Amino acid sequence: MTSLSQSDPIRELLERARTIAVVGLSNNPFRPSHGVSAYMQAQGYKIIPVNPTITEALGGKSFASILDVPEKIDIVNIFRRPEFVEAIVDQAIQLKISAVWMQEQVIHQAAAEKARRAGIFVAMDLCILKEHQARFR
Repeated sequence: MTSLSQSDPIRELLERARTIAVVGLSNNPFRPSHGVSAYMQAQGYKIIPVNPTITEALGGKSFASILDVPEKIDIVNIFRRPEFVEAIVDQAIQLKISAVWMQEQVIHQAAAEKARRAGIFVAMDLCILKEHQARFR
């Protein structure tokens, strides 16, 4: 007997999203943010670097904050320490971004709850690369 497939909101998000703003993206290829973002770029996603300390990464111009990004963002992927997360979530709410993704070890329950109350999908303490590979490989 077969059952109906269960809803998978992460799969649905990754299928629908095209543009990922990566907050804390490093231009150092040995940093996890660079490797994860390079993988996602190779899978067809547009990666927008968000880091005020660099001018570019992965061939794209870097922006100081997501508020400076001149195009629609589907996912804000956060590679910052938890104490910086709430300000990023506040910006995502202001921009009406549909999803915030906090990478592994990036945990901020209050910011996640604030985002959810604003109607934003939240992934927390998960690697977007691992979640993509689990669903599409």
